[in-house]
Amino acid sequence: MANPLQIAEASSQFTQQLTAELAGNSLELPSFPDIALRVRKALGNADLAIDDVVRMVSAEPSLSVRLLQLANSVAVNPAGQRVVSLRMAIARIGFNLARSATIAFAMSQMRRAEAWQGLEKQFRALWEDSAHLAATSHAVGKRARGVNADLALFAGMLHAVGKLFVLTRLSRFPVLMDNPAVCADLERIWHAQVARSILTRWEVGADIVAAAADFESAAQPRAGQADLRDVLFAARYIGSLPQTAPAPDPEIFAKPPFQRLGLDPALCGEVLGASATEIASLRAALLD
Repeated sequence: MANPLQIAEASSQFTQQLTAELAGNSLELPSFPDIALRVRKALGNADLAIDDVVRMVSAEPSLSVRLLQLANSVAVNPAGQRVVSLRMAIARIGFNLARSATIAFAMSQMRRAEAWQGLEKQFRALWEDSAHLAATSHAVGKRARGVNADLALFAGMLHAVGKLFVLTRLSRFPVLMDNPAVCADLERIWHAQVARSILTRWEVGADIVAAAADFESAAQPRAGQADLRDVLFAARYIGSLPQTAPAPDPEIFAKPPFQRLGLDPALCGEVLGASATEIASLRAALLD
């Protein structure tokens, strides 16, 4: 077991190295599949033809399967009309949901990379957490006012990006990895700044970057309409409630994000109840 001095020295080295990387303004998630980066960038172009996306995605069968699973999920396909072609799947879900599925696919590939052997448990936990947040955010977005549910799901998946990068850098310091509490503190301190750097480099919209990097800031009073930060803030709370006999804290509905979204106990109950199947189907489609 490392002593406090060793932990302090390792933390200092970690901070210096990460600060230098951020200053370089060229952060990328290590082991992130090239095909995912290409597809994600292409899907950001609203004028892109579906056939062009189909050709690009077809080069990666595992990603094609992920898109088909999403297109056949209850949340996207409540009528249960089976989607069997990739073109139909992309037309059904749209580019925003396709981007979310691409990020989910890339995260699953990352955790299988040889470079991260021994980190499978941590990768899996981050991946599952982001998928649950994304699915719940989609359910909230569909029922709240003034927000795009598909973009909320995308922001929820991207919430793991900064944390994943920090984890890859922490793995260079066994002294830190042996101290979960220290790792958690460093992740909390750095993940938002790292996420902003990576997602800005990816040319993700500013509203998505703000939500994915730091949706906790939505708790602060501010003027204006609801945005994606509010959705993720509310989704995190709602998703933390037990599925059986949930009892939301009445005071939560007075908080700014719930007020801006118009979420009251009845709508919260609807997200927890009527959307339970939707959330489960989205999580299943995003995970593997």
